[in-house]
Formats: sequence, structure tokens, C-alpha cells
Amino acid sequence: MEARAITRYVRLSPRKARLVADLIRGKSALEALDILEFANKKSAVTIKKTLSSAIANATNNHEMDEEKLVVSTIMINEGPVLKRIKPRAMGKADIIRKPTAHIVVAVSEK
Repeated sequence: MEARAITRYVRLSPRKARLVADLIRGKSALEALDILEFANKKSAVTIKKTLSSAIANATNNHEMDEEKLVVSTIMINEGPVLKRIKPRAMGKADIIRKPTAHIVVAVSEK
């Protein structure tokens, strides 16, 4: 049995968020929370919230033991890209890309 939590449309670069996701993939859930607490990245805060939600879903909805939970899967997918225009010299314009990400965390019992 797996318990999941999904966070969508987060204003993060998926590529940078995957660096943090690789740190906790396969670890126990409580150990992963500790790693995310001290990770010095913007995406660590959002991934930690999503992981906490997945742990709460597992304990409340599926009656799993919090001590035995393991991060079974964590995926950082690309969301829609917000495009903005910045004026440049001589009447030209640059496109500023603001990426978004979807975070999916699943925990299961060991």
C-alpha cells in the first residue's frame, strides 16, 4: 500500500528540484525529513511540505506506522512555463522563462 501527496504548479525549476529529490529517494521518511531540514536549497522547503503531507496521509488514511515508512517514489515533473517579456535595447525584447514543477511523493511501509 502506498500513500501519495502531490503539489502542483510550484514556482521552481524542475532540474534544480531534482537535485534535492535525489538526496532522499529510498531513505526512511523520518530521515528524509531531517535531510530536507538542513538542505540549503529553495526546493527543499516545498519537498519537505509534500513529504510531510504524504506521511500524514499514510498514518491517517491507511493506518501505517510512521516509523516504518520509506520514500518509495519521488518525481519532479515539469509544469507549464510562464513566459514574460523584458524590453531590451534598440526596441528588441527578451523572453524570460519562469518554470513551474509538479512534485509527487509516495511513501510505503518497509
